[in-house]
Amino acid sequence: MFARSLLTAGAALIVAAPAFAGGFAEPIAVAAPAAPVVVTPAAPVAASGDWTGFYVGGQLGFGNLTVDDNVDATEDEEFDGALYGLHAGYMRDFGRVVLGAELDFDGTQITVEDENDLTDDGIDVGSVARAKLRVGFDAGRFLPYVTAGVAQARLNAEDESFYGDDLEDSYDGRFIGVGAAYQLNDRFMVGAEVLRHNFEDAPSADIDTDVTTATLRASIRF
Repeated sequence: MFARSLLTAGAALIVAAPAFAGGFAEPIAVAAPAAPVVVTPAAPVAASGDWTGFYVGGQLGFGNLTVDDNVDATEDEEFDGALYGLHAGYMRDFGRVVLGAELDFDGTQITVEDENDLTDDGIDVGSVARAKLRVGFDAGRFLPYVTAGVAQARLNAEDESFYGDDLEDSYDGRFIGVGAAYQLNDRFMVGAEVLRHNFEDAPSADIDTDVTTATLRASIRF
């Protein structure tokens, strides 16, 4: 009898065990759906220009020539004219600093006339040749720079008798200037440049000649 009661009690415990287990179990929390992640597209990065390489091109501009007579105390005389020419050079990009060298040649339409010359004969500034060094700042596709070097101006006189026997065909000088270039793409670039020249003793020992030029430039890179 006792054994039967013990078995009955054991069976009851077995049947009741799942209910007790369910009562003591931790409730299962269902995670809420995660909010969608909004990805913001990154802002486009400006293309960084590589300035290393050779280039050739042409320029058009304007020149102003000032003649300072160191003997005559009168005001300086000024003469203007157009410029047109070619250039070729090489640049090396070192990161932020760009170094370069260039040769260029301008023909001019600047004529220096003698005020006392009734026949209107004068001196034509036939051409200006330059050898340049430049230092620029790499600002991506934009390159501002400073430049300096030596120059040679060739003069053509219609009547040398008005300017003395010391008139020569060419005169050496120097220049400094500033400029900027912009890469349209990997092949073409455009720019502008302003230069200030000084030709001492041209066309005589008593005359200093300053030439200021401003040009627009276009070049092919390769």
